[in-house]
Amino acid sequence: MPIRRSRASTPIALLTDFGYRDHYAGVLRGVIASIAPTAPVIDITHGIPAQSVTAGALLLRESWRYFPKRTIFVAVVDPGVGTARRPIVIETSSGARFIGPDNGVLWPGAEQAGYRRAVELRFARYRLQEVSSTFHGRDIFAPAAAHLWLGTPLKTLGPALGQVEKLGLGKVEELSGELRGSIIYVDGFGNLVTNIDRRIFDRFSACFPSQTLFVTIDDGSPIELYDTYGDAPEGTLLALFGSFQMLEIAVREGSAAERLAVPTGATVTVRVKR
Repeated sequence: MPIRRSRASTPIALLTDFGYRDHYAGVLRGVIASIAPTAPVIDITHGIPAQSVTAGALLLRESWRYFPKRTIFVAVVDPGVGTARRPIVIETSSGARFIGPDNGVLWPGAEQAGYRRAVELRFARYRLQEVSSTFHGRDIFAPAAAHLWLGTPLKTLGPALGQVEKLGLGKVEELSGELRGSIIYVDGFGNLVTNIDRRIFDRFSACFPSQTLFVTIDDGSPIELYDTYGDAPEGTLLALFGSFQMLEIAVREGSAAERLAVPTGATVTVRVKR
């Protein structure tokens, strides 16, 4: 049966913490090609920090909207593989479908895309014949994505779920003269991405229209806010809003992660200069 143009132009997008040294990411593509050989496959990244569900959730949330409407996203950051956590697929009102473990990695993206319903990937027909306890990306998620791309109805893949695991990106507190969040991700340039988004920051800064704001990490030295990297002298430690529209700490033509050696989870505070 010929593939309809709408399906042929819809990709399967992969995001994992498998890395690039081993065969794991390539095997996902091989399984998909064996079941749906004409499906376009796009690698978002396989460089998520190992077992970092939060990092995977953040990057999936920041990626999905730039893909065609009915893209199938396979996100495998799965430290609980082989346990009672469920393999699931989520359908959204925007058309995007999300496949992966029910550990929260899918939730921020699916919530933004308009969560509609979810099913558990339980039926053997849509898995590989043998399912290991350590590689559900190969044995469950990749086959499900391929069958979904071929047109298998969502309800055929497994039973409906009443709810799925939800994952937040951490609490941001608004205190008297302070806005307090935390570092949640370190990107490949060494920029320290926080969970303080532009909307929260703008609401906070509007309360101090004539005052200067600065940033600290764990009550360290003040870090000046800039609009862009190019506004700061080379080597300057700075704070700005990057492409995620979340506050981040960077070094102009350098690495904030190397200079500061602070871990994810460190407290970041926006303060009013007195």
